[in-house]
Amino acid sequence: MKIKLILIIGLAAWMSLGSRAQEPAGELALNLQEAVDYAIAYNKSLKNARLEVERSRASIWEAISQGLPRVDGTLDYMTYFNYELQFSFGGGDVSFTPEQIQDAMDQTLSNPIFSATTPQDLVNHQAGNFMDGQLQAMLPPTTILMSDQATAKVQVSQLIFSGQYIVGIQTARLAQKISEQNLEFNELNTKESVINSYYLVLITEESLDILEQNLENLRETLNQTENMYQAGMAEKTDVDQIRITVNQLENSKKALERNVELNYNMLRFQLGLEPEVRLSLTDKLESLFASAQPEAARAIPFSIENNVTYQIMKSQEDINKKLLDLEQWNYAPTIAGFYNYNAKILTTGFDMTPNHLAGLSMSVPIFSSGMRKARVDQARIDYDMAQTNRSILEDQLFLQEKQIRYNLQSTLENYFTQVENVQVAQDVYDSYRRKFEQGMATSLDLTQANGNYLNAESNYLTSIMDVMNAKLQLDKLMNNL
Repeated sequence: MKIKLILIIGLAAWMSLGSRAQEPAGELALNLQEAVDYAIAYNKSLKNARLEVERSRASIWEAISQGLPRVDGTLDYMTYFNYELQFSFGGGDVSFTPEQIQDAMDQTLSNPIFSATTPQDLVNHQAGNFMDGQLQAMLPPTTILMSDQATAKVQVSQLIFSGQYIVGIQTARLAQKISEQNLEFNELNTKESVINSYYLVLITEESLDILEQNLENLRETLNQTENMYQAGMAEKTDVDQIRITVNQLENSKKALERNVELNYNMLRFQLGLEPEVRLSLTDKLESLFASAQPEAARAIPFSIENNVTYQIMKSQEDINKKLLDLEQWNYAPTIAGFYNYNAKILTTGFDMTPNHLAGLSMSVPIFSSGMRKARVDQARIDYDMAQTNRSILEDQLFLQEKQIRYNLQSTLENYFTQVENVQVAQDVYDSYRRKFEQGMATSLDLTQANGNYLNAESNYLTSIMDVMNAKLQLDKLMNNL
């Protein structure tokens, strides 16, 4: 057993070290899909949206628990400081002389109706005459000592019927649905931001590569021009003109390098990474552009039911309908039942509280001076406004869908134009470079051709970005990210 345990521990340690070696600390290489998945898992802005979903689930149970049995317990203790409670039955002490008692008996016994009357009955009857018709009670005054009192009470209550309770649960479930839709909407925005930043990093890196290649060519041209100037085959203005262009490109390169790092930092923030983590992107711009298939995306039909914004608006409309039902249920009665058990720990000599008590309670709304009607009218207006807002959103989404398709078509047309322009600008620059080396073109012609080529490359990369952004907007609208 000891040998098996050592082998298991050693195997676990080896696997742990192997996994750490495969994922070096501070480095992360991601393709586009991996970057999106990583952001969904670790983006800090999505944490609150997930917590909101958890809170909405707790609110559903809160609404359900209001109609479930409730048990409450109380423990009471009271002291009366040994107070003595005095009371008597009747009007006080009543005494009679023997002559009065005998006279009453003689008068009564002569009547055959009272032949079965006892002497005590006669005394009571005569006492009533002497007290002017007051009910007498021949009991002496009584004193009760009010000692300390302690009770433990358990109350069980149960809601039997309430229309507001039923609608409240339905409303809480709709609120949870909206929180889940909001989470989906936030995830959709996060995906869009990550994809856009991923594209932007690749575009800036591609621009930097083109600029570095062009700068290397110009430096070589500058070196050749300096040699030609030393040999008397070129003028100093040619050297100065090309050197100015080289210096400008070097400054542009430094600015572009800072821009690349800025875009990486933005992507790190969206992924939930620390600034010092080294991030590398494994996808290439050309492969992403080809896999996006922007031309085929124009034929995909639009279903408004799949749009997350529309789903949230529809759920909000449903909530307004439930709120209207909730106000209308204010006219209905509410029935509840209860049971109490009182355990008497300490009690006084005068205790009339029962140990067991059960009952039903029905609350019936009768008159509220128009308050309930006003609240129903307001809820109905809110519901009508929610329906109107949904209709407005439908019109906006259909209009947005047409606009995005127009933009996608325009960006595609511009992309094909820029592809041709880059090729033309490249040919013109190469031609002027050969002519300049042969002394058939000036340095100004060369720098202008170089500037035109760089502008063409920049416009080409911008057109790619525009096409991919238009495709991204269409995917977001259709909830296809």
